[in-house]
Amino acid sequence: MLHAGLDLSRKKIDVCLLSAAGEIVDEWASPPDADGLRGLAARAGMWGAPVRGVIESMNGARFVHDRLEEHGWDVLIADATKVKGLAPLACKTDKIDARVLATLSARDLVPEIWLPDPSIRRERELARFRLHLVRHRTTLKNRIHAGLVAFGKPCPVSDLFGHAGRELLDRLQLPEPWRSNIDVSLRLIDDLDLQIAALTVQLKRQGVDHRTSRCSSPRPGSAGSTPTRSPRRSATSLASPRRRSCAAIRGCARASGSPVASTPAGPCQSTAQSTCAGRCSRPR
Repeated sequence: MLHAGLDLSRKKIDVCLLSAAGEIVDEWASPPDADGLRGLAARAGMWGAPVRGVIESMNGARFVHDRLEEHGWDVLIADATKVKGLAPLACKTDKIDARVLATLSARDLVPEIWLPDPSIRRERELARFRLHLVRHRTTLKNRIHAGLVAFGKPCPVSDLFGHAGRELLDRLQLPEPWRSNIDVSLRLIDDLDLQIAALTVQLKRQGVDHRTSRCSSPRPGSAGSTPTRSPRRSATSLASPRRRSCAAIRGCARASGSPVASTPAGPCQSTAQSTCAGRCSRPR
């Protein structure tokens, strides 16, 4: 097996190809696009051996992983922080990084991370983009609040962006450009509300149809399910926390032969000032 270290940058991807014995077979650089990765796989395939590639986790690593696996490679994505801890280097270049990754693969020391499948990536991207829009909306709302504070305008309503708050903002007299900035911010907030609501509906629909939400067994109370009785709770479990703690103390004292066990049921006496963490201490 050949071991390929891949160091990705914006304009190129440096490749270091090592043999099973750890000797450098070939080194070159390719474009990081689909055609460049196709040529990279073809050049490594000339040696007629299976290839395992290693690339650090960064933006674009998933694209390289997917394209090279389509060409028959076994590609691992390494944790960049752990790779730096395994191989701290004083001189750090793209070519040296590719050699380090190839060496870690040859020695089976790759700190591999889990890569989700494309369906989970799409769901995560939807959730991340919704959160991105929510943060933008929050920033715009904070700017409007800051504009009111800057000109000493109180906010007598609980929700400045509700019905009463919008009427207050429409009547607000502010100099330019603050008045125009608030109007533009309100229009952007309305547009973001629509986009966030659409993403929320889409995420909820995916949550209902998600494969992890499907149960093989019928739900309780549905057709085909047998009714089950909930276990009857004991009197101790229905009691108040103070009564439960007192009952626990008396139980531990009874097991240890303490005189506290002979006290009548009811509130705890002042002599039983111990807990049941491990064993009951004797009353003083």
